[in-house]
Amino acid sequence: MRGFVPPDPLTKVSEERFAVVYVPKRSRKRFPKGCVEIVASKEDALAQENYDKKLYAARVLGPSKSSEGQYIYYLIEWLDA
Repeated sequence: MRGFVPPDPLTKVSEERFAVVYVPKRSRKRFPKGCVEIVASKEDALAQENYDKKLYAARVLGPSKSSEGQYIYYLIEWLDA
């Protein structure tokens, strides 16, 4: 996966997850941990999506620690209802 910090194969710290992401525009490919709410399933993410509040359902990879020391999630794909 180009542009991603590779997940550690020995732990489950950084893995693919479903989430609801707060973001002003869907053009971003990575998000700080504070903008990402992890949910249990794709259905939960889609149920919590709210375009008016800029909350979008997504499949993300993370968390990973950036070179700046922040925890971030990488976008795998936007989930559309």
